[in-house]
Order: sequence, then C-alpha cells, then structure tokens
Amino acid sequence: MASADLTNDLKCSTCLDLYTEPISLKCGHNFCQDCLVTLLDTQGEYSCPECKEQYTERPLLEINGKLCDTMDDSRPAHVDVVFCTYCSPPVPASKSCLHCEASYCEKHLSNHSKATHHLLIEPTASFEDRKCPTHQEILKYYCSEDNACICMSCWVAGDHRGHRVEILGEASEKKFNDVMEKLNSETKGTDVKIQKLENYRTAVKEKAADFTKSIGELFIDIRRQLDDVEKKVLTEMSRQEDQMSKSASDLIRQLEIQKDNLAKKINENSDLHKSKDPLTLLKKELLSDKVLHDDLVTDLHINGYFDDVLILQTLHRGLLDFAGSMMELKKKRHCLEMKKSDVLLDEKTASNDICISKDLHSASYSDEPESRPDSEERFISQQVLSTRSFSSGTHYWEVDVSAAKEWLIGVANQSIERKAEGVESYIGYNAKSWGLTQRTSLQARHKNALIKLDSDSPIKTVGIHLDYSRRRLSFYQLDNPIRHLHTFATTFKEPLHAAFYVFADTSIRIIN
Repeated sequence: MASADLTNDLKCSTCLDLYTEPISLKCGHNFCQDCLVTLLDTQGEYSCPECKEQYTERPLLEINGKLCDTMDDSRPAHVDVVFCTYCSPPVPASKSCLHCEASYCEKHLSNHSKATHHLLIEPTASFEDRKCPTHQEILKYYCSEDNACICMSCWVAGDHRGHRVEILGEASEKKFNDVMEKLNSETKGTDVKIQKLENYRTAVKEKAADFTKSIGELFIDIRRQLDDVEKKVLTEMSRQEDQMSKSASDLIRQLEIQKDNLAKKINENSDLHKSKDPLTLLKKELLSDKVLHDDLVTDLHINGYFDDVLILQTLHRGLLDFAGSMMELKKKRHCLEMKKSDVLLDEKTASNDICISKDLHSASYSDEPESRPDSEERFISQQVLSTRSFSSGTHYWEVDVSAAKEWLIGVANQSIERKAEGVESYIGYNAKSWGLTQRTSLQARHKNALIKLDSDSPIKTVGIHLDYSRRRLSFYQLDNPIRHLHTFATTFKEPLHAAFYVFADTSIRIIN
C-alpha cells in the first residue's frame, strides 16, 4: 500500500504519468517540464495549474533535483523502462499493443483502438517474443502435448493440428495453480521436517539434561562417599595423634616432677658436703627415689607408637566399600550401564584358515588349515561369526585388534553368503552385513560402498554398540582418545551375529 502511494506521489497531475524532468513552482506543486511549458504557453495570466496561485511574471523553470533522485531510487533495479512510441521527449509507457506493435502512455492510450483483436499487455519492447516465428501471428494458445505456446494457424493448420490446446491465459493460470500447489505442498513438507528436527532437538536437550542431572548426582554421591572415607582416615589419624600427645604430656609431667626431686636431692647432698661431716654424709641415703628412665622408654614404645598399618587398613577398607557401592550408585541414578554382552566365537562357522582359542574369545590366522568338516554354516573365506545372535534390545562388546595390522569386524545377518568366492561374502561387501575395517585406511562398509573415516592414531581396541530396536550400529575407538568412529542407521530385517574377518598373520580377541 505504501508503494502504491509513493507511485502516485511521483505522477504529474497534468499528464498522469511519472514525472519527466520535474519542475517545482513556488507554491510547492510539481509538474513535468514539458507539461508545465505547454500550460504556461496557453495562459494569458500565469498561475499554478493545480492550486491556481497567480504569478505576475512567467515563473522561472528549475529542475527539482531532489525529486529526480527520489524517482531514480523508486524505480526497480535492473528493469528496462519502456517508453511511449509517440511521445517526445520520451514518457514511460503504461501499456503495449501486440497488434500495433506499439507502446502507449496514458494520454495516447485513450486514442488507441478498442477493437478486440488489439491485445493490450504490460509494457514490452520485445514484440517478436510474443508472436509465432512461423506465422507471425500473436501467440494466444498453449499446446499441452508439446508444452509450447502457439498461434491460431499452428493449431488449425500447423504442426499442432488436432492437439489438445488451451487458451494461453487459462493455461498460464492452470500452470500457476499447479506450481503454487506444488510449492505449498513442499512448504508443508518442509514445515513437517522442521518440526521433526525441532522435536529431535528438544528430545536431545531433554536427554542431555537428564544425563547431566544423573551424572551430576552420581558424582555428588561419589564425593560424599569419598568424603566419608577421608573423614574416617583423618579421624583415626587425629585419634592416634591425640593419644600420643596425651601420653607424651603425662610422661613429661612425671619427668618434670622427678627433675624437681632430683634438684632437691642435689641441694641436700651439697649442704651435707659443705658441713665437713663425713660420718653424716656417709650415713645419708643419697638416692631414696627410684629413677624413671627405664619405665619412660617402655611407656614410649607402648603408648607412643604411630599405628600407620591401622590407618592404611581404614583407607583400604573404605575404598573397597566405595568400589562395591559404585554399581548401586549407578543404578540409583539410572545411569546407562555399558554391560558387555557375552559374545563367543562359533567354531562351526569358522573357515579352516582360522584357529579358535579354547575360551572361544580369540581367532588367529593359521598357516596350517584346520581339518574341520564342511557344512552349510562354515565360511570358505577367512571369517567367523558369534554363537549368539541379536534380534532385539541393545548389546555391546569390545574387540582387541592390537595384534592385527589389518582387520575387519562388524555384524552380519544369519543368511549371509558363506560359500561365495571373492569379496561377495566379506563383512560390509554385501547388503547383509555392516563392517569397520582398517587396511590402507579406516573405512566403514555396507553394500560394498565405503565411507572413509579420519584416523589420527592407531586403533587398538574397538567398542561395538548395537541398538537393534532403534536400528543403530555404532563403532568407537577405546584408546586414548576415546572417540566415536561411525554409526550405521538402517533397518535390520534378520537376527544379527557379531562377525570377524581374520587376515594373514593376524589375530583378534573379544575382551571379556
């Protein structure tokens, strides 16, 4: 609405077109230069054509530079202005006639023919684009079979004779409606996707908040228990310190009393010696009190011993109790437990090139093939599956690959091909398995399509987490640093087994 008002403000009240070299009179009204000159030439007494204000002399005509700048700013960028065919100087056209191949301002348009075969359109300087290149007739129809704009002759006697044809305006409206319907549908689809992502983001925030709360409370409990252990150890140390201090203080008081008694004896003996009476001195019992030195040493050993063994036992027992309570603390705070699944190697599936350990946790390449009987379950490639399959829930296991320069591990359907020559049966090289491999580079594989992964440090231990219900299979590097390697998000249609490929001169081990 504001744009329409601005356009009206930029129109001359005389010719009703946009200003051309606008002139301002003293009264403030603006006119095209040519319009004002023409009006002034016809006036006996000069006056403003709009407000009729009188001028004693013919007004001086000066271009309104500010209004010119405003008009330049208001014109659409990169749009070529079509001018009236009959105006001089040029005036912007308001309509073009395809029949006349001419453009008209509002003034000249009033004299244009009103015949129906004269088709008026928005101003254009390209009339050839509106006419049939074959018959030079106006394009009025649309052939839906050939997706082409055609003239009457094309439809009646030309290449489009007998085709399904629509009037150009109706076809344009129909196409507009189809495009708008498609765009609206895509907009709704985009809104749905945005809402799903918003819901996902909200769910992630809520889950992160729950984990943050649980882990925070867990560490509060941990600190509280460790504080209790520390308090017990420090209390015992303080008790022993107080006991030793008290014992030492008691002994010091006894020694000070003994010291005072000895000082008295010394004075008495000195006085007797000064009396020059040998008989009295000899008859006197000099040390009538028992000396406490031997008892003091005994008391120090019994009462003054710092029992560090008792302190260490208190610390050790406290830490053992703390370790034992960790599982209860995690359950109390509903923390996710990374409980390992019991994954064992199925010797019935192992190729004869693989040696399986007695505990069914290790698989290594053997230069001397095993003599196992052939069966439908056994691979001819150097692979082995787990005895257990997974068809629901979450499962986690860890694989030590430190003894393998090259390795390939993952999961596979029960129905994976086991007798195919070449790579067709390899883990990740078909639609029935998903794998992580380290050869020339670290790669995730499925359907023989690979995704190269970053590997800044050698991988020694891989953690595998299978969430069958949520259709996710994730791999983690458990060395320093611990990091996520890759996650497959897919639909599992069969029970899955842990799967392992054993390269020459290598071995892998499932960690208990």
